[in-house]
Amino acid sequence: MPTLGSLPTQHPDLELTFVWPRNTVPHHGERITGLTILRLDELLENGAPRRLDAGALIFVAGAMPFRIRGRIAVAIEEVLRQMSLDGCVGLVVTVAEGVSQPFPQSLRDMSDLLEIPLLMTTASADRWADVHTSIQQARLAIAERRASQLNALVQQLPAQLADPKAMQRIASWLARALDVQVLVSEPDRVLAASPPTAAEHLAQAIIRQSVEGGAPESPSAPHTQLISLAPTSGADTVLAVARRTPFDEAEIRLLRHAAKLLGLVDQARREYHVAADASRAVRTAAVQLLLDGEVDKARRVMEQMAPGLLDTETARLFVVTTEPAHRDTAVRLCETATAGRALAVADPRERNRVVVIQPVRESEPDENVPGELIRLVSAPGPVSSLGGSGVYSMSLLGEALNEAGTAQRFALHQPDSVALSVQHTDLVSLLCQHDAQRWARQLLHPLMESDVQWEQMRETLPTALAYPYTVAARRLDLHRNTVTRRVARAAQLLDMDFTTIGDRIAVGLALELVTHREPPETALRGGQVPTLHQLLAAPQIRAWAETLLSAAREDRRNLLATAAAWLTFDAHLEPTARALGLSEVTVRTHLRALETHMARDLSSLNGMRDLQFALNIVTGEPNIRDIGRQLCAAA
Repeated sequence: MPTLGSLPTQHPDLELTFVWPRNTVPHHGERITGLTILRLDELLENGAPRRLDAGALIFVAGAMPFRIRGRIAVAIEEVLRQMSLDGCVGLVVTVAEGVSQPFPQSLRDMSDLLEIPLLMTTASADRWADVHTSIQQARLAIAERRASQLNALVQQLPAQLADPKAMQRIASWLARALDVQVLVSEPDRVLAASPPTAAEHLAQAIIRQSVEGGAPESPSAPHTQLISLAPTSGADTVLAVARRTPFDEAEIRLLRHAAKLLGLVDQARREYHVAADASRAVRTAAVQLLLDGEVDKARRVMEQMAPGLLDTETARLFVVTTEPAHRDTAVRLCETATAGRALAVADPRERNRVVVIQPVRESEPDENVPGELIRLVSAPGPVSSLGGSGVYSMSLLGEALNEAGTAQRFALHQPDSVALSVQHTDLVSLLCQHDAQRWARQLLHPLMESDVQWEQMRETLPTALAYPYTVAARRLDLHRNTVTRRVARAAQLLDMDFTTIGDRIAVGLALELVTHREPPETALRGGQVPTLHQLLAAPQIRAWAETLLSAAREDRRNLLATAAAWLTFDAHLEPTARALGLSEVTVRTHLRALETHMARDLSSLNGMRDLQFALNIVTGEPNIRDIGRQLCAAA
């Protein structure tokens, strides 16, 4: 079955690309169950359909303008909302050749909020006509291949029956083949589970819902199937499977094949009586060993309870906070949410925390664990905040715990109480919004005195500061001379030199605060205007800066000195290389290494902004013009 990541490769004639990188990678693995084509003129006339197919890719046929706005933007918003309600996987629009970003910031923010990737194509609608049929044919081919694989397993039954791990291996195969949670259980015990951990809690939830019948109450609730392994003999052993999306007929047939196979294995299993219960104390001991760097011992402890779970070289660690009285409930929620893909235990060092360790396999990255933990924070219940680490070696999970704890403290400043990694924390959200708004509005006041002038500036400056004027003019659909004239006028009014990185960064930050952040009511009243240095002096900003640069500081190359010189020379390679006595190739290599360490794009204004501010906070270099102080003095 095609995914959002594979469709552009499988159908290169569709000329399909992602246009909003921030919501691209987490959705590459989303499976596409069909294609729904909506005509732009019909959308404008009738609005979005009342119902769309779950798992469908939505294609809006009809040429879009250079930048979506007005009635078209409203229609696209309606489509995105309906897609979110119905569980669609992505939105594709048709654009003209040369257009690289048709969506305005409001639609991009909305796509992030609804977790719906935005894509574009320059291919005409007739090239998309057969895509839906090809997707259905692919689904059918997959189902036939799965049945063939099960038949091969049946032929190996005599050898498998003598193997005490046969049931677990079949359950693991079924979990991979259908992307489901699998439990084989008796009324008082779990016999096989894939994923393997937290099986005792997951089993009860799935069996209870399956016995009661009916569809899930919410889109996030699991769809379940419950099949007896020996219906004629009245045996109590059952196969229970669950996942977030419904099962089609071919998949149900495949489950029945699997149930017959597991029933034969169950007859042999009764002779061996393999115990499958697992205790919370074992998981806690394994986590403690991992935090102490005793990876091999932790693997041995978990081998019987969750075979293969810890057989990875890397892992992520999450910290969930709750009230101490509710921590046991929070642990059970985390176990159920992670569905056997992670270890969740009460933190032995902090009474109000739960530690979740997610093994990370490079070949099979799993983004469901952080997604499920985020849902726990947003849902009513005992979980109050979530912090996460980056990917660490299994032997360095003690350091991952420190990073996750720092991220959790950042999460307290976030609207959603979530910070999955300090490196990916948004600097702007960590600023004191009251002070930041006062600083930004004071800086931009000369541009805001006239409504007509401010309307032009707020539309032009963010793009003109971030791109060369020719590129900015093309993106804004303006003449290059118009862009140049407006930028020159803004520089004159603000007493700024936009040929320097520092002034472009400062004005870009002020524009983002004023145009994209809702000011607190108190920020619009009188009071002392802070300086830029005062804004950056907050403790959480310093912690952010130190963490952002921590990996770069450990590099044997002096990357921070290169970065400081590069910014001092306004991002020009030749004078930077000359001042440092290095080649331009070496400078460029250092900058690329910095991008990797920081997870930032240093060709973008925001990437350079984060680098400049973090460097100044940690090392004092490069110097940052304290613009707010100058404005106050001038006033």
